[in-house]
Amino acid sequence: MTLDDRTVLVTGGSGFIGSNLANHLAADNDVTVVDDQYLGTPENLDEDVDFVDASVLEDDLPTDVDVVFHLAALSSYAMHEEDPTTGARVNVEGFVNVVEQARQDGCDTVVYASTSSIYGSRTEPSPEDMDVGVDTGYEASKLARERYGEYFANHYDMSMAGMRFFSVYQGYGGAEEHKGEYANVIAQFADDIANGESPVLYGDGTQTRDFTHVSDIVRGLEGAAAAELDGIYNLGTGEAYDFETVVEMINDELGTDVEPEYVENPIPEDVYVHDTCADASKIREAIGWEPQIDFEEGIRRVCAQYTDE
Repeated sequence: MTLDDRTVLVTGGSGFIGSNLANHLAADNDVTVVDDQYLGTPENLDEDVDFVDASVLEDDLPTDVDVVFHLAALSSYAMHEEDPTTGARVNVEGFVNVVEQARQDGCDTVVYASTSSIYGSRTEPSPEDMDVGVDTGYEASKLARERYGEYFANHYDMSMAGMRFFSVYQGYGGAEEHKGEYANVIAQFADDIANGESPVLYGDGTQTRDFTHVSDIVRGLEGAAAAELDGIYNLGTGEAYDFETVVEMINDELGTDVEPEYVENPIPEDVYVHDTCADASKIREAIGWEPQIDFEEGIRRVCAQYTDE
């Protein structure tokens, strides 16, 4: 399902996922991006996307649109532990501020970013209706978003779709490069290996992730908005790969043989999410979404910037 001839706001829209979404939607829609450039840069955006340098905490945001995609967030464990108050302000108050301004401007369709981290460590596919909990400020802020999304849906009859992203990647050949140390491990591993440096693995490298290509995430976000979905939905492939296997696959693709370096995990074990895997049947049944980029193809795309030179 696709959007066309709509006015669209993407918050956090010059960041990694946001710019991929904004650029994709701009082909058939009037797209505006709001971003304070903390994790994003307008250099990620195509010229037909309108860029507004602003924080989601500000008044008078350009929310007079048909659809809001709220992706703006402080998006890592470290950012929240360094400053929990700012993390809550940006991720929770910023969400409420944007949605309330949109509501007052007559917009009733919002799709927003949540996280799969609230499932904790699970090797089995995680369905949306299982019990969830929070161990970190980041997870707490995203679960708070979901509750406020529920409030806006129930109290104001808005279409509020919360998307629990699994491990989203693209590689440094795309907009993910600007994230640097906060980029997905695939991007970091590939860049290290391509430059002859050992990728750093926490612990023994057996942790697993449901790696989902950003283009599949973009299609899921667009489909959720087009269908005016309500509730919470997973966006993930349902397959998980351990970090050692990722390193092997990147080495195979690049024709290299770089050994990883194993270090003690800097994140406390009792809060570290060791394994993730999505049960995406709910979004599949709702809009027919299926991931189109399998992991082997995803690795090829990540490595293409190094192999095509």
